[in-house]
Amino acid sequence: MSELTPTIASSQPNEEPGGSMTFFDHLNELRKRIINSLAAILVGSVIGWVVAPRFVTLITKPMIKALTQAGLDPKLYFTHPAGYLNTLITISIYLGIVLASPYVLYQIWLFVAPALYRRERKAISGFLFCTVFLFLAGIAFGYFISLPYVLKFLISFQGPVTPLIVISEYLDMILLVLLGLGIVFELPVLIFFLSLFGIVTPKFLWNNFRYAMLVIAIIAAVLTPTPDAGTMLVFMGVLTALYVVGIGVSWVVVRRKAKQDARSLEAR
Repeated sequence: MSELTPTIASSQPNEEPGGSMTFFDHLNELRKRIINSLAAILVGSVIGWVVAPRFVTLITKPMIKALTQAGLDPKLYFTHPAGYLNTLITISIYLGIVLASPYVLYQIWLFVAPALYRRERKAISGFLFCTVFLFLAGIAFGYFISLPYVLKFLISFQGPVTPLIVISEYLDMILLVLLGLGIVFELPVLIFFLSLFGIVTPKFLWNNFRYAMLVIAIIAAVLTPTPDAGTMLVFMGVLTALYVVGIGVSWVVVRRKAKQDARSLEAR
C-alpha cells in the first residue's frame, strides 16, 4: 500500500496550488499586485509624457483634415492658460494605462491563476488575449474609418458662424467615440459570458438573427451620423461579422460544457 502512495500522489497534478493560502495571505498578495500595477502605470505615464506632443499631432490629424476639406482654418485652440498642459497630462495618463495594461493583466493573472484549474488557466489566457485584441481592433477601426466620416459630417453644419474647435473638448469627443467602438467590438466576449452561464445558446442567437440585424442597423446608424449609405453598410458588415463570430464562440462553449457534463455523468 505504501508503494502505491507516491504513484497516486504523483498522478494528481497540483490543480489548485493556491488553495492553502489564508485570507490575510490573499490580502497581502492583492496589495502586492495593486502596488506593482500602479507602479507600472506611473512608469507608463512618464513615457506617455515624453511622447504626448507627438500623440497630440496624431489625434488632431482627422480634425485638421476635416477642417481643410471644409475650407476652414485647420487649427485647434485652447481657451485656458493651462489648457494645453492639461491635455498633455490627460494624454500621458491614458497612454500610461495603455502601455502598462499588459503588465497589469499579468499581475491580475498572477493573483487569480493559483485558484484556477489547469484547463481554466488556459481558457483565461486566451480570453484575456482576445479581449485586448478586440478592444484595440475597435479603437483602430474608429480612428481610421469611423472618425474621419463623423468629423466630416459634423463640420458640414457651419451655418452663419465659424467653428472654434477647442482641443480639450475635441479630445473628450474622440475618446468617447474610440472607447465606445472598443467596447462594441467586445461583442464576442459578451456572448462568451452569456453562453458560459447558459443565458444564450447558438440556436437562440441564430433564430433571433433578424432581430440582431435590426439592433445592429440602429447601432450602425448611431455610430455613423452621416447620410452616406455606403459607410453605414460598412459598419453593419463589421458588426454582423462580430455577431457571427459570437455565434461560433457560443457553439464552442456549449459544446465543451456538454462534453464536461457527459464526463461527469460517466464518472458517477
